[in-house]
Amino acid sequence: MPSRLSKQAELNILSASRLSKFPWLIHGFSTRLGGFSRAYSGSALNLGFTKDDSRAAVERNRAAFVRELGLGKKPWPLVTLRQIHSDIIRFVDSPLESQLAGDGMITATPGLLLGIQTADCLPIILVDPKHRAIGLFHAGWRGTVKRIVEKGVGEMRRRFDSQPRDLMAAIGPGIHGCCYEVGAEVREKFESQFAYAAKLFREVEESDPVREKYPMLFLTARAPGHSVLPKKIFLDLVEANRQQLLAVGVPAKSIDASSLCTNCRTDLLFSYRAEQGCTGRMMGVVGIRV
Repeated sequence: MPSRLSKQAELNILSASRLSKFPWLIHGFSTRLGGFSRAYSGSALNLGFTKDDSRAAVERNRAAFVRELGLGKKPWPLVTLRQIHSDIIRFVDSPLESQLAGDGMITATPGLLLGIQTADCLPIILVDPKHRAIGLFHAGWRGTVKRIVEKGVGEMRRRFDSQPRDLMAAIGPGIHGCCYEVGAEVREKFESQFAYAAKLFREVEESDPVREKYPMLFLTARAPGHSVLPKKIFLDLVEANRQQLLAVGVPAKSIDASSLCTNCRTDLLFSYRAEQGCTGRMMGVVGIRV
């Protein structure tokens, strides 16, 4: 995804160039830079209320992030969900009185800022320029295997008469196939759901320097005479969601995907996996100008 980097006091917001051409649309993907949190190596822009960070720091971070988006003098209500790795999609037409559970939101109401938190999972924005409707989705492997973005397209069609051929999609930073090692049970779940599952996974043979140097130590009675090292399995979560969008009719030319891998770029992004759970949360946001 061609990304533009806007910088003010080291606070960075990534954007999709294809979506930036709509003057009525606000969107962006936060990074870890330029905030007030001290829990995650320096001045981090943690936007999630995590157990390691103070609520005051997160609230300051959110305020700074929203200001940087350029929403005008009056702050917009930030609408978030209690994310549960589901395929639940909420229709939002006003600020929520209490936080709902789910992993997707759709709206055509101006003045609301929808926000999804991530730290390896993918934030995905859908935009219908014809009807000025938007959707925002949280897609980890569980949400992806439940087809959350595919169902999101269906919900936008049902609510707003959005046609898939008119939709534009932006997949924000997340963990990529280079780093997203999963178990065989995850591959089995995808294979049970998607005819194209084989193209989403790659296998890598594990290497063992000791075994390579002293192969006789690993002889077994089983043919061909040596114990077999397990293979590592890697999932391309970006491609999995791109395939879902293509399957429901979103044109390939209308799908942007960030090249940034959270696990590779902990200098710029939070990664739950790379930082072994002790990390902050980024946020993907989208809204319609009043």
